[in-house]
Amino acid sequence: MLYNTHKFSHFVFMKSNDYYRAVLLGVIVGMGVLSLFMVINPGEDVKPSPPDQKFEVVDTYKGRCDVVRYTPDNSARYTYFLDCKDK
Repeated sequence: MLYNTHKFSHFVFMKSNDYYRAVLLGVIVGMGVLSLFMVINPGEDVKPSPPDQKFEVVDTYKGRCDVVRYTPDNSARYTYFLDCKDK
């Protein structure tokens, strides 16, 4: 007998019903493993940035004032103001 000489020849002799059952079982097991992974390893929690990171000194004005850039939210909008302290 020459059947079963190929490595994957048992797939050739599978009945249609057995093939669909194997595919369905693979899909169910794959989705179960993926769901388990998502439950065990949830995505990172997004934490708001501390308030001091919204302010950044970007320049000085006349050597005695700091030019401060303020970002009110995480966008490309910036507000600049002078912070003049007695140095």
